[in-house]
Amino acid sequence: MNKFLDKINKRIAERKTFVCVGLDTDIAKIPARFQKSPEPLLEFNKYIIAATQDYAACYKPNLAFYEMHGLSGWQALAATLKCIPPEIPVILDAKRGDIGNTSQAYAQAVFAEFGADAVTLAPYMGEDSITPFLAYKENYSFVLCLTSNQGSQDFQKPDLYKKVAAKIQDWHARYGNCGAVVGATHPQEISGIREIIPEAFLLIPGIGVQGGDLDSTIRAAQNTQNSGFIINSSRGIIYAENPRIEAEKLRDAINQLI
Repeated sequence: MNKFLDKINKRIAERKTFVCVGLDTDIAKIPARFQKSPEPLLEFNKYIIAATQDYAACYKPNLAFYEMHGLSGWQALAATLKCIPPEIPVILDAKRGDIGNTSQAYAQAVFAEFGADAVTLAPYMGEDSITPFLAYKENYSFVLCLTSNQGSQDFQKPDLYKKVAAKIQDWHARYGNCGAVVGATHPQEISGIREIIPEAFLLIPGIGVQGGDLDSTIRAAQNTQNSGFIINSSRGIIYAENPRIEAEKLRDAINQLI
């Protein structure tokens, strides 16, 4: 079985959790005790992982928050990934998408070098920018379909996201390892996307700080097995006074709606 699907399905079944913890670590926002560390990104991430791992279905580091620090950021990311328990899948939030040979290099970096289980991709350049990632059969690719930001109105609506969803379904049917990123700020549209993509996994940001409604999102996102989705929370968990409690609260809130 696909490595990501095997790990995420086991995690959901064993831990009864659909929570994706986003490791979007901004040094300016972390507590002072970590800022004073020689390795502030790594030390803060270790703290978050230790606090939330009982409730995390997966972790999602956003590459931007590591790339901005150059070599030290890449080193912190690599060290962070080694701190995540091997049974918990990792999605690298990279939003890559380029011509074929460039995507091949990106895919090798994400899957072979960093060892991530999954990645996020931007589909604007079309199929040949996506298939180098799908060629990694043990891994999973989440393609941006309808995003949670206000700018999603510029191009994705009213209909382009439906065309993207149809392509994601086609890729998933052919490769078996392609899902979609859909924002919780669009619960009505999520229902339509689920009709187009009946079984593949949906990665759903936008709950919490961005104002997405959990109840309507969960009802729209479930597949026929009452699964097939992951709810991401980044700032709402990692910058909370008690990240463990916030992760547990989100886990419990989701479970009450299933």
